[in-house]
Order: sequence, then C-alpha cells, then structure tokens
Amino acid sequence: MQEWTWEWEGYDPAAERLREALCTLGNGYFATRGAMPECRAGLTHYPATYVAGVYDRLWSTVAGRRVSNEDLVNLPNWLPLRFRLRSSGGATGPWFSPDTRRTTGHRHVLDLRRATLTRTFRFRDDEARGLRVEQVRLVHMEDPHLAVLRTVFTAEDWSGEVEIESGLDGEVINGNVHRYRALDGRHVTRVRTGAQEPGTVWLSCRTRTADIGVAMAARTDVVGRSPASSDLRPGRRRAAHRLVVPIAPGRPVTVEKTVALHTSRDRAISDPLEAALDRVSTAGDFPALLDSHVAAWGRLWRSADLQVPGRPGRVLRLHLFHVLQTLSPHTADLDVGVPARGLHGEAYRGHVFWDELFVLPYLNLHLPEVSRALLNYRYRRLPRACRAAAAIGRTGAMYPWQSGSDGREETQEWHLNPHSGRWLPDHSRLQHHVGSAVAYNVWQYCEATGDTEFLHTRGAEMLLQIARFWAGLAVLDLATGRYRLRGVVGPDEYHDSYPGAGRPGLDDNAYTNVMAAWVLARALDLLKRLPVRRREELFDRIRLDGGELQRWEEVSRRLTVPFHQGVISQFEGYDDLAELDWDAYLARYDSIRRLDRILEAEGDTVNRYKASKQADVLMLGYLFSPVELRGLFRRLGHDLDDEVWRRTVDYYLQRTSHGSTLSGLVHGLVLAKARRAGAWLHIQEALEADVADIQGGTTGEGIHLGAMAGTLDLVQRGLTGLETREDALWLDPVPLPALSAYGFSLRYRGHCGIAVRRLPGRLEIGIPASAESPVRVVLPDRAVTIAPGETRTLEFPES
Repeated sequence: MQEWTWEWEGYDPAAERLREALCTLGNGYFATRGAMPECRAGLTHYPATYVAGVYDRLWSTVAGRRVSNEDLVNLPNWLPLRFRLRSSGGATGPWFSPDTRRTTGHRHVLDLRRATLTRTFRFRDDEARGLRVEQVRLVHMEDPHLAVLRTVFTAEDWSGEVEIESGLDGEVINGNVHRYRALDGRHVTRVRTGAQEPGTVWLSCRTRTADIGVAMAARTDVVGRSPASSDLRPGRRRAAHRLVVPIAPGRPVTVEKTVALHTSRDRAISDPLEAALDRVSTAGDFPALLDSHVAAWGRLWRSADLQVPGRPGRVLRLHLFHVLQTLSPHTADLDVGVPARGLHGEAYRGHVFWDELFVLPYLNLHLPEVSRALLNYRYRRLPRACRAAAAIGRTGAMYPWQSGSDGREETQEWHLNPHSGRWLPDHSRLQHHVGSAVAYNVWQYCEATGDTEFLHTRGAEMLLQIARFWAGLAVLDLATGRYRLRGVVGPDEYHDSYPGAGRPGLDDNAYTNVMAAWVLARALDLLKRLPVRRREELFDRIRLDGGELQRWEEVSRRLTVPFHQGVISQFEGYDDLAELDWDAYLARYDSIRRLDRILEAEGDTVNRYKASKQADVLMLGYLFSPVELRGLFRRLGHDLDDEVWRRTVDYYLQRTSHGSTLSGLVHGLVLAKARRAGAWLHIQEALEADVADIQGGTTGEGIHLGAMAGTLDLVQRGLTGLETREDALWLDPVPLPALSAYGFSLRYRGHCGIAVRRLPGRLEIGIPASAESPVRVVLPDRAVTIAPGETRTLEFPES
C-alpha cells in the first residue's frame, strides 16, 4: 500500500544524509537515524542515536571567544554490522561497503504502518559470487529500550562462508552539522566494553560534563544453525562479535541483532549496564519483537491517524509518523521538551524553542497525556525562568528562547554565517514571545482536555508568572498614554536591531505586544474562575499582590500596536526601512530564503530593509480565529476589520523570503482562513518542506518537527475552524478546493475516537458509544448537541 510506504531506489551518496533523517526510527525514548549498518560516520554517512533529554555541556573557543554549548548527545552507535565473503578454502574478500562495491536493486522501504525500515540489495564480488541481502530494523514502540536489526544473506550461485561482524561503536562525536565544526563535539567519555557469553557484547560510557551514564548491550544470534566460529571481541572503544557461518544456495543465513539501551536517567533501575544486559538477555526473537512492536504502532495509528487522499495524505502520514516517533506515549514518563529538529539530527543542538506552539495543539486532541508531560517540562523550569527575569531586574518568568536540560538560556551568543565565514552576534535570545507560546499552550491544553486540576495548579502558576513578566516589562509612554515593550525580537528573526543602533532589540513588535495582552487577559480571566481558597493559596505561593492586577488590566488594554499605511506594523519604525529590490536578488541568487546571510556576506544587513524571514504579524492570524483576533484588537482600542487585515496580509506576503519551514504553513492557513487564492501553494510548500528539503540541505541535520506537526494541525483545526472553548467544539470550516475531503478522529473530554469527516458542503461528526456526556458543537449559525453513539451530518455553504 503506497500510502503507507516510502521508497528510495539506488544509492545516491549526495542524498544519503537526507534519506537517513527521513528514515529515522524512534519510540519517543530514543531514535536512530536510517544509516546503513556497515557505514561509519563521514562526509556521506552519519549514523547516530539520540536519547530524549540526554544533553551535555562543553566549552569551546570560537573566533577567539570562549563559548558554552549544550548538545543533545550523539550516543554510541548500535547499528554496526558488516560482512565479507569467504571461499571454501578460507580466503576472505574485503568487507562490503556501498562506497567501494557496486550494488544492484538497492532499495530502502520505510513502512509507516509497521514502523520498519527494510533495505535490500544484491552484489557480486571480484570472484563473481552473487549475494542477496535483506535487512529489516525497528526501534521498539512497546519496549522503549529495545531495537533490533535482522539481516538475511542469500547465496545465489556459490557455496562458502560469510563472515559477519556485529558491534557497538563508542568512537562517536557530535558532527552532523558542518556549521558547528568549531565547537567541541566529543561528549562521550570513559568508554568501557565487555562480553557476556554466549553471544552478547556490551559498552558503557558517560557524558563528559553532565556525567550521564549510558549502557548498550547487543545480542547477536544466527537463526536455526550453529556458526562455524563465534568470537566476542571487546576493544578500547568498540565491542564486536565476529561470526563465520556456512552459506550455500537454498540455505540463507539469518542474523538477528537485538540491542538494549539504558541511561542513568531511567526510572526503576539500579545500574544502566546491569539493566541493559538483563533486558537484552530476556528479549524475544525477531518475530516476537516485531509482533509486539507492530501491535503498539497499531494502537497509535488508531488514535492519531488521519485520512487525506492523494499525495497530501501520504506526506501528512509521514509527518505524523515522525511526530509520534519523537513524542510518543513513552514521552509522558520523561522530563523532556519538544526538540525543534526531532530526535533526527543535531541542528539547533537538540534545543527546545517555541515549536511546541505548533505541536501541542495536535497532541492535545490525541495524546493529551503527552501534552501534559511537555507542559510539565516547562513547569519544572519555571523557577529558572523567574531567576532569569530577576537577573535583568524584572518580575515574573522569562522563559529562554532556547532551552535544554535545566531551563537556562541556551541560545548561542555568536553564530556562523556560512556564506561569509564570519561569526556574528546572535540576539535571538530577545525573543521573549516564547513565554507567550508557553502560556498559549497551557490554555489550549486545558480547554481541549478540561484538565482543571492542571489549570488551577501548575498551569496557573506558569500563566500568572508569564503575565507578571509582561506587565513588569511594559513601560508607560506619557506622550501617547500607551504601554510599550522595548528591546525585543519578533518571530521574523531577521530584524534584531534598528539600522545603526547601538543596542539590540526592537520596540513594540506587534506580535509580541498583542500576545502579551492576550496572556494578561487570560491570566485575569483565570483568577476570576479559581476557587477562593486556591486563589488565596496561589497569591501566597507566588507572592502576588492584589494591586498588581489593576496594572495587568491596564496594560492588557493599552499596549501599543503600531500601524503604518493602513496596515499593522511589524514593529515601531518598520515603515522607515528601505524597500528591497526583490527582483534583483531573485535574479542574482538561486535561493534567497536566507536573505539575512546573503546581505551580510555582501557587507549589508537585513535590518535596513522591509524583509521578513517568516510570518511575524501574520502569526496572529494563525493562532486566533478572525472573531477572537478582532476581539483582541478591540480590547486594545483598535478596529481590525477585514479590509485592514487583507491589506496587512498582502503587504507582508510581498516582503517575506520564507526562510523557515514554518513560513509556508502559517501563510497557507492565514490565506485559507481569509478565503484567498494562493493558500494551496503555500500549504504545498509546507507539506514538501522536509521531503524535498526545500531549505537546501537542512533536513539532513534533522526534520523540522514544528512544521510537520503544524501541517497535521492545519487539517485538524485550521481547515475545520476547530476550536475547543467554553466546554464545546466550535467549527467553522474553511473551503479549500484542493483539499475538500478528509477525515480524522480525536479525543475530547473523555470521548476517544470522535470521528470527523469533511466532505464537499458538509461535515460529519460521530461520537462513539460510551457513558460520557453528550458533546456540544457550535457552528457559525447554530449549535447542536450530539449524544454518544450518534452521528450527525452538518451542512455548510461552500463560499
């Protein structure tokens, strides 16, 4: 079934890192890139395994400056399995490598339904001996500490022996991203290896600074026969199990390599090595592990799958697959955030940004326990965010733009422009709007799930401390009578200062200000809802002065929103910038997605121009329905009618280079909501962003998790107009001719498997039979109540 499989034919070294990223297999606890088992890391190949939340900090000297970098650690490689042919007289040939030996029929098949990667190929050696090889691997979804690789060797026209070496490799570094080559990437130290009869080798190590213990154990079995020889070879940084097995036509050799992985962060173990050895010794054979793995994925697909026809549906299912591999039910037991590039590579060093803004809305309605765990990651780092605010003389919580292990600001102070080779100051830590993303996710999660216990406790603390930060950061401008937020950077990221300014940051970024007003308004609403005793406890716990609330009310209504030429200004002074000659740059360069790097390499700066990397002001149209957005602006004293918003959308569309995978997603949905032509073009770009690697080589450094999850939510909430508020499902479908039929299921307020099906002119909603309460559904022109066991068809005009 092609809608469930992706295939790569042949071997293309130039595209190998992209294929490895897209063929990554994982289970939420750990993931392994889809590298070929016999290939070591180099310019072409990059085998890598990452465990969620395993970070390590090192110091490096970059451009004469000492810098600290915390990375998601590339752990020892469990994949190694190489082979060579031996004649009946004992003479051996070279170890096989696709880089030195021509293959035929080389194919990789990624099976999404079964979550397996199958590789097949055929080759002939110098003595014209033909060998067929099939390899199937999986990273187990039922038992998150197991992985298995099965290899079947079939001799075509000769008899002899095949020599196989299965191992664990501790000679690893973080080297996936060429731009980071000046940084110290040797995180793995104190490597020890050993063996345990009859067929297990093990490797243990620790990370250099965090001192996290890691252990792997690999059991290699030849199925159904005894090898001619078996030799366990622990070494200094590698452990190998070498076997020699007779092979002949009609007598294929099947080798199963089962691996267990534990770290000292795991629960309910006393020692990682002891746990890994115990687990691998009791693990079943390949058929048993495959059965339980496929069953676990079957349960996941039933809870989260969506039905969209054609190429878009096939890509969406691939996106969902990678989201679920990064954030699975196992994530609910971990202290981890949303890594922007998944567990698929080392770009952004595995850090947590604002991408959860695009991820949690989807998870809320499928795996709410995972959403709650991801919010708990933020809650555990709330004290650190409060200390960060206090360090700059502010109250409340200032969450970091980039977060890792402990919640400190991990954003680099210098970044490399690969176009010019220069290291430049990095001011992206001024994107304080990340705090509003945390608050938005708290609110959306609680509205979707009805989890009042979380809202009244941890959710309330985060929301109130973020509101407190915005109120404290706001400064009253006596000339205008409005509050201002100075020295910030918006989602655009291109603009981090005014041209020629002596300080970084911009004033009154519209997105930042409107989101701050929204946070303050929600915090005030929440305080009104809280039970009296809980409100008193909360006031006491965070030392909230009742007098602060009056300021919150005032700031939430009087924050500045700049305008120019009848459109919302991205920030104060935007209209004073120069217009860029877009046609000239499009003619001069193959791609201008990273216009900031191009201009800097020319000795210029993007800060001088009206040019955006991605949606900034228009993010407001992505997060809020038209009705809610108008209400926000009304609260701030502005009338945001359809004409103003239309002009604003057109204005920034003409001035955006789409240098982020999130750009097509946001612009596509904003245009679709406004019933505008061009929406599908942007949505298609979002769908193909990683599959086609449209950002020019970045997907090989890790998939873009926010964009992938965002495309899923685009179908789930965006095109249906789905909102979860006021204890109801609100629906206002958006017509999109290219995607007029689709379906999905969701979890809502105790109902599992609510079926939503969109067809031209109508929407079908089915509530599964249960003892739960009926579901209230609110449409633009009516409200209906649907009882468990009932399906309703709701008609809509296609306008």
